[in-house]
Amino acid sequence: MRKSTIRSITTAAMIAVGGLSLAACTTTQPHQQPTSATERASIDTATNAALTRLYNTVPGSAELVAKSAGVLVFPSVVGGSFVVGADYGKGALLVGGKNAGYYSTSSASIGLQAGAHSKSVIYVFNTAESLAKFRASNGWTVGADANVAVATLGANGSVDTQTIQAPVVSFVMNNAGVDAGVSLQGSKITRINP
Repeated sequence: MRKSTIRSITTAAMIAVGGLSLAACTTTQPHQQPTSATERASIDTATNAALTRLYNTVPGSAELVAKSAGVLVFPSVVGGSFVVGADYGKGALLVGGKNAGYYSTSSASIGLQAGAHSKSVIYVFNTAESLAKFRASNGWTVGADANVAVATLGANGSVDTQTIQAPVVSFVMNNAGVDAGVSLQGSKITRINP
């Protein structure tokens, strides 16, 4: 068999396996779609749980959020990839500790990658100006509409003082804890009405 034929068969098999693995990630059957009230309650519960996990994982994060103009929480951003990757999640904006709207986040990437993952993404708006700009936008993209500082942690695990001074700070948490090496560049955030 020629190398090009083997390569074509291997590529087709890998695409098929990748497609099947992404399809297997679906856990809600079409006839089990949640009602709007149920979906909002689910997002609210997951948002509070993600914030609690942040507070328990990163010393000083509760104080940072309490002093902020607002915090946008995506409790579960799920992604899958096979050469081309995509992430998607729903979350809530909290202003003064109260829900100020629901949002979705999505991003895409291309490169040598394969697999599925889930993470929590939290954006802390440290200034009223950065929050107002976000809320006035009709779709907000990290890097294009605002620079977002990825939270860095000091030697004691607390939020670094340089991080606190940025207008918008992000935390990305996976199963192991805070992931400081994740770039959110290009993530698109849009208001939704679940």
